[in-house]
Amino acid sequence: MTATDTTDKIVLIEREGAVAMLTLNRPDRLNALNNALLTGLRDAMQELAADDSVHSVIITGAGRAFCAGADLADMSQVNTKDLNDPSRANTRNVFDELEQAFEAFPKPLIAAVKGLGVGFGFTLLGYCDHVFVAEGARLRTPFSQLGLCPEASASYTFPMRMGWAEASRALLMGEWFTANEVVASGLAQLVVSPEHLIDTARDFASRYEQCPLQSLKATKALMLAAHLPHIHAARVAENAKMRELLGTSANKQALADFASRAGKGRS
Repeated sequence: MTATDTTDKIVLIEREGAVAMLTLNRPDRLNALNNALLTGLRDAMQELAADDSVHSVIITGAGRAFCAGADLADMSQVNTKDLNDPSRANTRNVFDELEQAFEAFPKPLIAAVKGLGVGFGFTLLGYCDHVFVAEGARLRTPFSQLGLCPEASASYTFPMRMGWAEASRALLMGEWFTANEVVASGLAQLVVSPEHLIDTARDFASRYEQCPLQSLKATKALMLAAHLPHIHAARVAENAKMRELLGTSANKQALADFASRAGKGRS
């Protein structure tokens, strides 16, 4: 096994045979997304897409969570800045490039989800070919509660894969989903015990080693062909709407309420 560290180890890449394991490595913050993690994940996805020694990729999180979504403390700082502030535009551009890397990823992409999957930690599953979820995992997209809208093309991928009613529960209501509910919705394929999650994903991914890379890439491109224009259009529309909603009074109040609740929880 070989390992490559990116962005000061905030994202880890381990290669074993033709399988790459990509790990979000910010466990002290439940792998919440700040600009450094967004940048590292974007770079890692682009690197693995171009690496012909890799036939499939597993994405997971270090510690006890998969990904707790956006780092709300970091988001609050960004959103208090002027709409035209360069740092604010840069964060959105990096996230847009990350979404592009996911939506057109040319090889089988497998998620191994444990603990919390919030926001992007849930919506990115719509980009994955296979999803394994550990028992006890809980997933949610609290966009409505934060005065925001869906991201990562979830306004298209969730209804397509989960059906309208379950997608509405996830995106409009922002309800929590259990591991079993994610599987029942069609977004994931299997619930496994936490201690067997990574081995299960690795064993599954290794089956792709028997397939020539040219066949995997050609077949995935054909499977995506009918959907990719819609996935792309959804991402563009979501990001435009997100730019309108970020930093609005409703969004700022929701973040302030969250910070207040978090502060009370620590006191």
